[in-house]
Amino acid sequence: MKKLKKLPPFKTDHQEENFWDKHDSTDYINWTKSHRVTFPNLKPSTQTISLRLPQDLLNKIKMLANKEDVPYQSLMKILLIRGMHALRK
Repeated sequence: MKKLKKLPPFKTDHQEENFWDKHDSTDYINWTKSHRVTFPNLKPSTQTISLRLPQDLLNKIKMLANKEDVPYQSLMKILLIRGMHALRK
């Protein structure tokens, strides 16, 4: 394993960004001891999809969403998540 270089002090975020744009992090950080982390409080990224549903089903979902006072797309996400959890059991 090569000897790691010491990181210089940064006075601003901009200074640090410029530094990392021009340097290889493996010269300064031992990535072999790193591990993946998750940030559960971050808003997950979303992707727009097109989904064809029977008109009757969509109407029922919209009526239920109206009754529950939530947008129908949000209700559909909740129902999909519940369905995924049920299938995993």
